[in-house]
Amino acid sequence: MTAALSGALLVAGTTSDAGKSVLVAGLCRMLARRGVRVAPFKAQNMSNNSVVTLDGGEIGRAQALQARACGLEPSVRFNPVLLKPGGDRTSQLVVRGKAVTTVGARDYITHREWLREIVADELAGLRGEFDVVICEGAGSPAEINLRATDLANMGLAQAAQLPVIIVGDIDRGGVLAHLFGTVAVLSPEDQALIAGFVINKFRGDVSLLEPGLEQLRALSGRPTLGVIPFAEGLWLDAEDSLGVVGDAPVGRPAAPIGDEWLRVAAIRLPRISNSTDVEALACEPGVSVHWVSEPSRLADADLVVVPGSKSTVTDLEWLRRSGIGDALVRRADAGGAILGICGGYQMLGAVIDDGVESGAGSVPGLGLLDLEIEFAADKVLAQVDGDADGVAVRGYEIHHGRVRRNGDAALLTAAGGTKEGSVRGSVRGTHWHGLLENDEFRRRFLAEVAAAAGRTGYSVAPDTDVAKVREAQLDLLADLVEQHLDVAALDALLGGGAPSGLPTIRSSLA
Repeated sequence: MTAALSGALLVAGTTSDAGKSVLVAGLCRMLARRGVRVAPFKAQNMSNNSVVTLDGGEIGRAQALQARACGLEPSVRFNPVLLKPGGDRTSQLVVRGKAVTTVGARDYITHREWLREIVADELAGLRGEFDVVICEGAGSPAEINLRATDLANMGLAQAAQLPVIIVGDIDRGGVLAHLFGTVAVLSPEDQALIAGFVINKFRGDVSLLEPGLEQLRALSGRPTLGVIPFAEGLWLDAEDSLGVVGDAPVGRPAAPIGDEWLRVAAIRLPRISNSTDVEALACEPGVSVHWVSEPSRLADADLVVVPGSKSTVTDLEWLRRSGIGDALVRRADAGGAILGICGGYQMLGAVIDDGVESGAGSVPGLGLLDLEIEFAADKVLAQVDGDADGVAVRGYEIHHGRVRRNGDAALLTAAGGTKEGSVRGSVRGTHWHGLLENDEFRRRFLAEVAAAAGRTGYSVAPDTDVAKVREAQLDLLADLVEQHLDVAALDALLGGGAPSGLPTIRSSLA
């Protein structure tokens, strides 16, 4: 493979969370390491984990990680359509980085034609600028009830004549049926673009799987291009908040440097957004981070984090119904450490005036901060930097709520002198996402939490570097791709498209 390689392909999946995002990131890093000018592309994403780009918009966090794998800054070009679920049946529609409207499942269909033009335009532009574009599908192409209006799977593949590889997660069970069935339900025209399969998260002796792969090839006429083993170290930058499971650990923390652990409880809000904020804490040796969804799990935590929310007032109501709201109040009264981020910060205040997200008007917050929030129709989207008591910090903002009044001390000072965030006793809050990824700030914060909790046996690691951890994970992904995929076959797909003469699987649906 050389820098002269040219083309594009689509990585689709048998299901959501099958491994599309990590495979795309691994392919991108592998190609970039070999001098190929490569870019990622996800036509349409549905996720509340997003980041702010240099061009002033927001995209899915997975596409930002894929851009990083390519050695690129995140751009709205890499994810032109983003749906951010705000309720059970509605989502905020973000186009080229800007929120344009709120849509329901049926309403969204009416937007497909003009969105299709935007997707085609952005992909064509990227293909003209880069040697290779690695596209990621959304959900599964087997959602044939949505095929007529599909933007991200076979609709994209047909429009751009992309070869498609399908990845399946063997950890879920039934992966051979998933792979075969995904192809079988497609039309003959769509099947003609399916070039092969990749199996993800395999554990054990691959020789035991090989007879099944041979049978899958005999049944489908398509090869398995690789079997990627399960890798314990891959967990940063989850694409979708729906993957955050209550009462589950975050990451795989290393043993403490001292003789005590620091315990962090992160509230698993129903409409959680930017759940990745707590991942930086889980990079630290001796810091155990768990998602929690009921009040008893807060009792033995040294720090409680209330993360962002796509529907702040609705999730605040859930905090009260679940009993977690009262537990937070008791915790603050007892001097226990609490950190609120974005929507979580707003919930900790005295008043939220929301005529935008929920339309609820003025509602009382938990009252742990002397803070009043008022929602505005336009969204704050900004990369930000500042100073926290002599420590340089960076982050990004994505929110409708504005601070109307803040009677507490500021957490930090933004560039230009604006005060940001709140500190009141043991309670802190900020609108900034990514603040905990600032290594020096995080170390100082954890030392303060440990001291307040009486964890004298806990020692903060002096050298944890979240950016380097993320880079190491990207390199691990690229290593897995190089070692376990048929790279020559991938070269051929990028250079020549889907092989001709692929058989059609006959089914009662296709």
